Amino acid sequence: MNTISRFALLALAVGLAACSALESDKIDYKSAGKAPTLEVPPDLTQLSRDNRYAVPGGAVTANAYQAGLANAPSLPTAVGSVGDVRMERAGTQRWLVVNRPADQLWDPVKDFWQESGFLLTSEQRNLGIMETDWAENRAKLPQDMIRGVIGKFLDSVYSTGELDRFRTRLERTPNGTEIFISHRGMEEVYSSSRKDQTAWQPRSSDAELEAEFLRRLMVKLGVSQEQSKVLAATGTPPQTAKVATVNGQPVVQINDNFDRAWRRVGLALDRTGFTVEDRDRAAGTYFVRYVPPSANKEPSAIGKIINAFGSSKPEPPLKLRILVKGQGESTTVSVLNEQGAVADAANAQRIVQVIADDLK
Repeated sequence: MNTISRFALLALAVGLAACSALESDKIDYKSAGKAPTLEVPPDLTQLSRDNRYAVPGGAVTANAYQAGLANAPSLPTAVGSVGDVRMERAGTQRWLVVNRPADQLWDPVKDFWQESGFLLTSEQRNLGIMETDWAENRAKLPQDMIRGVIGKFLDSVYSTGELDRFRTRLERTPNGTEIFISHRGMEEVYSSSRKDQTAWQPRSSDAELEAEFLRRLMVKLGVSQEQSKVLAATGTPPQTAKVATVNGQPVVQINDNFDRAWRRVGLALDRTGFTVEDRDRAAGTYFVRYVPPSANKEPSAIGKIINAFGSSKPEPPLKLRILVKGQGESTTVSVLNEQGAVADAANAQRIVQVIADDLK
């Protein structure tokens, strides 16, 4: 065997080993944008310079971060804890409860997202909210030899056609902090029969992806890898939410007390395309804006340039109030219009179904 052949075989072995190593980790994010400038208003979507990644992201949440208003949390059906960190779960929703003040957790959580390959487009420390930019999970790319060699030089040629962003909300409690992570995803699809144009459209939130980042955040906060995997594998509780009609109005009925239902509804709103502009926990009210997913669909590249010159206008968001009302160990969620009156029946039915589906 000549020297060239031996070198080729060695290169092949190294390439296959590298591919195997990459496949062992299913999460490898690479930010699609650059750090936002201060001139951009915080309520506008942060767009990257690469049109391939210029997707509609919805407005940044502006929840009122009312310190100390949350009562001590009740124990949910599924709980796992190590030290001062525990994971709670209800249906597909998970969150962390940490016996530390939010001020001590802000910087570690911020570092966690940056170490995970994201840039932050929103940092509202006084509100307890941070939001990442859109990023691509490069671990989903095929790890073949051509990709291994060429991809290093032409990385932008490869794309999964999917982007993700995450919103983190830190809620103060009398005993510490609750940390919620909500996922929003987009996918690139063909928008013409000739398949010569593409558009970005929303895809369903990924509860397992949220859970994985919560598990990794536990490790960042001091839990070992082995312990975090055990806590994340806690069994799935039964369904606790359904749509019903009360006094002729569609509502969501939740088999939880108000405190727990309030937290779960807030997470559901973050995950399903709502922008929470304010909230009044004492009155059980979230003040939200909502744009139906179909209204977010928009073309890429040339289509975006046309829209920028005003030839088409996006559908205006609905301004609504989401009312959470507890009675003992059950809670109802209803939809009101901006003025606080009963919302349009069609909109109310659609929105309570969206919330109920996420709470299951």
